[in-house]
Amino acid sequence: MEELIGFTAAGFALIGSPGPNTLSLAATGAAFGAVGGLRYMAGILAGMILVMGFVSTGLGGVMLTVPGVTPVVAVVAATYILWLAFRIATAAPLVTTDDSDARPAFLAGFFLSLVNPKGYAAMAALYSGFELVKEDFLSDVAVKLAVVTATMLVVNVAWLLAGAALTQAFRHPTMNRAINLSFALLLVLSVVFALSL
Repeated sequence: MEELIGFTAAGFALIGSPGPNTLSLAATGAAFGAVGGLRYMAGILAGMILVMGFVSTGLGGVMLTVPGVTPVVAVVAATYILWLAFRIATAAPLVTTDDSDARPAFLAGFFLSLVNPKGYAAMAALYSGFELVKEDFLSDVAVKLAVVTATMLVVNVAWLLAGAALTQAFRHPTMNRAINLSFALLLVLSVVFALSL
């Protein structure tokens, strides 16, 4: 039980801290409201479940040992996240939340999770640092998957709602620009920090 409490606390700290997924969720909530960000949030959650699969099976580590793969993955991840930061920074002021074509899609969230270096680092720390079910690898992985998925759901909803609280500010051009630039800068800084670990 003590190990589970420690694992859950570490999960909330690692998953809940600002990073590409959480900051982009807050920006999405601010721009489109909580409901408008649900499909994007579902994509982020699905992508992170796949990342957990890569980490728990060791497949992610094996792939990165192939010569030349690590720099390519780093460039693809950095490029996508910088593009996302640019889109956030240059987004126009919100006029209406009914513009469903502009809302981020499920696949955008899914892909972000797959290229998010903080996600891999957090999952590696959680999966390697704790043993919840002694001497039963599959049960241990299953329990970790369930706990981390529930933690991610709580954290993601919280970040989406926090962003949605800023929706009114997004209707004012000056406030919109300041918030967009702040989110974009924080997104870039979170990636720089994650890559430096």
